[in-house]
Amino acid sequence: MRINEIMSRDVEVARPQDTIQDVARKMRDIDTGAIPVCDGDKVRGVVTDRDIVIRAVCEARSFETPVTDVMTADVEYCYEDDDITAAADKMAELQVRRLIVLDHDQRLVGIVSLGDIAQQGKDKTTGQALEEISEPNRH
Repeated sequence: MRINEIMSRDVEVARPQDTIQDVARKMRDIDTGAIPVCDGDKVRGVVTDRDIVIRAVCEARSFETPVTDVMTADVEYCYEDDDITAAADKMAELQVRRLIVLDHDQRLVGIVSLGDIAQQGKDKTTGQALEEISEPNRH
């Protein structure tokens, strides 16, 4: 099965000029812990709830701080035609629970989570990925 069969296509994004408060509200409203930061349809980074806590709250930054100041610029992703097992393996290797999904022109087309993979009945794949994601930091 391919990623494009299980990914979420309706992805809420942040713009580079959005503040961390704007993004935190989006996270709350759509109940997600990661939002891609896009300039048009090109991904510039991803901001997670952890980024906001570690890079903004712990450093006592203003709520008006641009999201680009706290986002993770080194974006991990998969392609829409990748196999779900390969995506789960990548999540395990990187110890992440979500990957943004790009087309081969590097445009954002969706997001896939470990939960999306789990819903497809790939218990062994999901279990192994979750076990590796949950290991103490290997990097």
